[in-house]
Amino acid sequence: MLTIRFKTTPLKIGEWIILRLPEGASAKLPSRGMTLVEGTINGCRSKIVLEPDGKGSHWFRVDSGLRQVAGIDTGGTVTIAVEPSKEWPEPEIPADLKKALESDQQANALWVEITPMARWDWLRWIRATNNRETRSHRIEVAMSKLKSGERRPCCFNRNQCTEPEVSKNGVLIGPAQTTNQERRRR
Repeated sequence: MLTIRFKTTPLKIGEWIILRLPEGASAKLPSRGMTLVEGTINGCRSKIVLEPDGKGSHWFRVDSGLRQVAGIDTGGTVTIAVEPSKEWPEPEIPADLKKALESDQQANALWVEITPMARWDWLRWIRATNNRETRSHRIEVAMSKLKSGERRPCCFNRNQCTEPEVSKNGVLIGPAQTTNQERRRR
């Protein structure tokens, strides 16, 4: 399999530290949407779900564990060597969705049957909002669709950035920009 090698600089967007792939590196991936890769980040083995940036490239959030182990900090350079992977990890299911799935055997049965990648798609669609009412409504819709046999959310652009903390209108914002949620906190 093709190993994709590149260097990038960590960016801080709000409270998040992210690594954005250069366009040339991202172009070598099999999808403009969410993609799973594995390889090394500053020499540390890692398996990472890359999120689309809404502009044809990818990015991922650097959690505190990876920051510490790989020595990642803003202002530095990070060396990455990855290749696409097909063995998707199980996503972490948020408490509100878990409760809904536990209360509906039929929806839960299909949830368990679908692929981990399909579960990631449902979660991306559900969490792509900061509005509690919209999120609750999306969980209700997801339960209804799962009960009717739908394996993935419809009307969902998999190439858009869906993280409300770091995106606006489906596009990853830049480090100097702020989201509506950040403005509300001030």
